[in-house]
Amino acid sequence: MLNIVLFGPPGAGKGTQSEKLVEAFKLVHLSTGDIFRYNIKNNTELGLLAKSYMDKGNLVPDEVTINMLEAEVKKYPEAKGFIFDGFPRTTAQAIALDNFLESMGTSISLMLALQVDEEELIKRLLLRGQDSGRADDTDESIIRNRINVYNEQTAVAADFYNKQGKFHSINGVGSKEEIFDRLSSVIVEKNR
Repeated sequence: MLNIVLFGPPGAGKGTQSEKLVEAFKLVHLSTGDIFRYNIKNNTELGLLAKSYMDKGNLVPDEVTINMLEAEVKKYPEAKGFIFDGFPRTTAQAIALDNFLESMGTSISLMLALQVDEEELIKRLLLRGQDSGRADDTDESIIRNRINVYNEQTAVAADFYNKQGKFHSINGVGSKEEIFDRLSSVIVEKNR
């Protein structure tokens, strides 16, 4: 089973590249952001709780996120693998994900981290905010807070996978095709 953690700050292109990778490698895309947005749109209890954190640019607590993600994985018993987009964001989540996958007889194959400079991220997110209707993409101060939260709290999860020899840094600047080619070549090389 090919299980990929696609990693990077807000606006790095995780969602865009996930779509291409899902098609190319026949994986199931699990985006915590999409799952949260679905729950928010439908005013579920989880959605309202997640929204209270997301509106401030903060991370949703681990326990809520982990339980929700485990339920999503179990919906796809025949999957060839998963792309985890936006998860894990902390070392505790990475450990919980490893334990959960181990209980299913599998593990994370590799972590691909998209690297993009902060000013480029802000530009991308403000542009996305014009079309997405997402409040957290239209306010530069919230965007900067999200990037700071990523740098302070989330980037440390990369160390977890680096210690396992699964971390791969990928240049996230260029055309969508160039970035996809960089990601694909690492996947093919590591999946031989």
